[in-house]
Amino acid sequence: MIDTDPSALPQADAPAFPPLPASAQRSALKSEIRRIPIPPHRMTPLKKDWVNIFSPLTEMLQLQVRMNVQRKCVEIRTSKHTKDIGAIQKGADFVKAYALGFDVNDAIALLRLDDLYLDSFEIKDVKTLHGDHLSRAIGRIAGQDGKTKFTIENASRTRIVLADTKIHILGSFQNIKIARDAIVSLILGSPPGKVYAGLRTVSARMRQRAL
Repeated sequence: MIDTDPSALPQADAPAFPPLPASAQRSALKSEIRRIPIPPHRMTPLKKDWVNIFSPLTEMLQLQVRMNVQRKCVEIRTSKHTKDIGAIQKGADFVKAYALGFDVNDAIALLRLDDLYLDSFEIKDVKTLHGDHLSRAIGRIAGQDGKTKFTIENASRTRIVLADTKIHILGSFQNIKIARDAIVSLILGSPPGKVYAGLRTVSARMRQRAL
């Protein structure tokens, strides 16, 4: 075996390349397309709010958008004007939030803030209920005239949609957990007064952290 002196070998300098701009990355890829299915009961509200939905997608995210009535979906795709690589994902989340039942003004926060998420679960994921027991659980979450739902929303700074047995929550990761814990307690049979007390404690703690 021949011993070689590593210092005698020619040292090749590593090539230095400037960072690749986002526009160059995008030009190498074909335009991305996303299709977001819209439930039949959300098609009429979608047509009414269409101007408020496509305006932020085209102006803020520079995406191309169209409503496909035959397929009952909204199609979005990137264009040469799209600057942010994650724009199409943000746009898809925004349309999906609207399709789940959130108001346009609440869903648009997904485009403006980075730390907002959607969380969905069903009542049967928490506890298997049937018949009147299931109806009462939904009633406990909503409360009289929606009072309990609004209280949970205001205390946890989230938005909640009750769609039959499905529950959708829009908010930051920590706030979603607070709202979900309150809803789970109501499903399991806790009286609303006890849940309110827990929410008051949590919201007071959140205010202290904010100071």
